[in-house]
Amino acid sequence: MTATGTTGRWARRSDTRILVTLLIVTVALASFAYIASEVVEGHPLAIDRWLLLQLRSVADPGLSIGPRWFAQAMIDFTALGGGTVLTLVTTLVTGYLMARRKIALAAFVASSIVAGSLLTALLKIAFARARPDIVPHLVEVSSASFPSGHAMNSAMVYLTGAALLASAEPSRRVRVFLIGAALVLTLLIGFSRIFLGVHFPTDVVAGWAIGIAWAVASSWVAAILQRRHAIEGVEGTTTSTAR
Repeated sequence: MTATGTTGRWARRSDTRILVTLLIVTVALASFAYIASEVVEGHPLAIDRWLLLQLRSVADPGLSIGPRWFAQAMIDFTALGGGTVLTLVTTLVTGYLMARRKIALAAFVASSIVAGSLLTALLKIAFARARPDIVPHLVEVSSASFPSGHAMNSAMVYLTGAALLASAEPSRRVRVFLIGAALVLTLLIGFSRIFLGVHFPTDVVAGWAIGIAWAVASSWVAAILQRRHAIEGVEGTTTSTAR
């Protein structure tokens, strides 16, 4: 293949990636904006009350549907979106990249996740939505409800970490596994918050929306920096090492 053909192919791929990135981010932010407007106006969506009640026993709303082990599994899943676990995961991902001598990429991952966590805290303060009182909570909570910190932070940490790890992996199979595993974890953690009665469904959807938009945008910025050799990619070179 000629150099011109190769350049044209990469240009088309870049254009497609930009369009897909913009589409995902736009849809995610539009979804968040719609839900946020309802929250500000104090109009809970009908699905909030309906879904929370569907996950509880009709005779006793304090009891969740399904066997006892399923409720315990939801408690275990929700712990994967807590601050302690997410901090540990971020540390491990950063340490792994540093061990592979991808220092600039490790710094980018850590800074992206930390900035996202700060955004989560600011949004909670700004909206200050009370926790749902439709059903009894099955775990202790203390912060504001909107957006779901577990849903938003898990999307940021797992999806951003997986996407940026994948950007430095030559194997397509490994990249697909990393992204797929992160997506499954994010969805399970978000659902667990609804199941446990500590979040409205719209809290979780809003958290997913911002978290996914953040992860996609971070991946896109990382790809641009990797093409410019500002941070390491598959080849592991940066501006300082590339010649």
